Amino acid sequence: MTPDAPRRDHRPAAHPHARAWSRIAREVIGTAYPWAPGHVVLGPGDTDVTPSRLHPAFHGALDWHSCVHMQWSLVTLLTRYADALGETERVAARSLLSERLIEEHLATEVDYLRARPGYERPYGWAWAAQLAAAADAAVASVPEAEGWARALAPLADLLAERVLAHLPRQGYPVRHGKHQNDAFALLLLRDAYRRLGREDVVRACGEAAVRWFGEDGPAPTGTEPGGSDFLSPALTEALLMTEVLGRADGAAWLGRVLPGLGEGAHAHLLEVPQVLDPTDGQGAHLLGLALSRAWALRSLAPWVPEPAADRLRRAAGEQEGAVLVQITDGDFMATHWLVSFALLADGAGP
Repeated sequence: MTPDAPRRDHRPAAHPHARAWSRIAREVIGTAYPWAPGHVVLGPGDTDVTPSRLHPAFHGALDWHSCVHMQWSLVTLLTRYADALGETERVAARSLLSERLIEEHLATEVDYLRARPGYERPYGWAWAAQLAAAADAAVASVPEAEGWARALAPLADLLAERVLAHLPRQGYPVRHGKHQNDAFALLLLRDAYRRLGREDVVRACGEAAVRWFGEDGPAPTGTEPGGSDFLSPALTEALLMTEVLGRADGAAWLGRVLPGLGEGAHAHLLEVPQVLDPTDGQGAHLLGLALSRAWALRSLAPWVPEPAADRLRRAAGEQEGAVLVQITDGDFMATHWLVSFALLADGAGP
């Protein structure tokens, strides 16, 4: 966090849903099919898409990036809400992670990404960096985490190289509300690599953010949300830029790009998205949008005056509460990933 930025809102350490969230994270990671590998075939001998062969660390949970951030969820729950998990769930979560996050498995993942430089850019890259940073932080409180962190380090190093090489070659940001959203990726990457001690990556992410978003004018929020968004482009960009710019410049940027936030303007961003079919993969994205909005609104509340700040916090609670049941009891199209975004809404992310 920028030193002179206002503190983000955080939630208490006790959590009534932590055990259920850990259970569903383990369940979906252990669900091999359906699976959407996104595998780019490099030749006639590269057609075996058995999940555990291609991705021994990150198979299950429908796709690579979801498996990565559901493992991040388990590490985060073990470090942030360990007491709430209970002994049985703590042991089960540690066991799953220790089965997946071993050096042999991660070496296969690194080889796969080396052969496919654009694979999972930028969303999967960002979440993998977050997982590595979370495992590194967990070493202080979870005995097995030293092995997880050691296994993940080569992946984090590879992705650091990729970020540094790629950012100067991308002329324009992707601003929509799905996986390619560059503001979301930069926010997660910048946070993760700061915690991993890679100031070169932190600096590169900050420079890209200023280059892409620093001179933005009023955000065209009237087009939000898209029918399959799980991020608000405007709010996600605001999260990034307030972090990058710091107190004075960040407040000026927010006032210019989202003027009147919490004071009547952009009011539809505070409303719970309408989800007509939560069993459809794209429709279920809107459940995640409610959670990512809750995360953004809570985080931006310290940047606006009262009573606007209170309106943002209350709207965040409404967004979160509206989808709570879907996190553990919804269709697989929701349960395979929502815990991660619920943890962001709880203040467990950047």
